Parts: sequence; structure tokens; C-alpha cells
Amino acid sequence: MLSSDMVDREAIKQLRHKLGLSQEGLARKLGVSVLTVRRWEKGTFKPSPLALRRIEELREETKDEHL
Repeated sequence: MLSSDMVDREAIKQLRHKLGLSQEGLARKLGVSVLTVRRWEKGTFKPSPLALRRIEELREETKDEHL
């Protein structure tokens, strides 16, 4: 499982771009507000444990799609 220290703002942005999502699209997939995604990407907030779990699930989905 990821910790909030392991997920930096660039990793979130890279995942979002890899998925072809806007900040709004990522927010919808993760069940958070667009403002929350913006704050993560700016580095002013770190994802909660629940959000980290959802981010990890999205990462795993992208890995599975490339197999």
C-alpha cells in the first residue's frame, strides 16, 4: 500500500496524464473534489488513506491494461 509520502504531486499528475484525464476527470474517478486534486498537484495537501487506496487501484488498472 502506498503512503502519502510515496505519492508526490508529480506522480499524481503523471498518473492523470497517463489516464488521459483532466483534473475534473480524476476527481470524479477518485470521489474527491477538483479543488482537492489541484491541491495534491500543487503539493499543498497530501491524499488521505482512502484516496491513496483509490490512486493505487487506478495505477494497478493502468498496469493491467499494458499487459
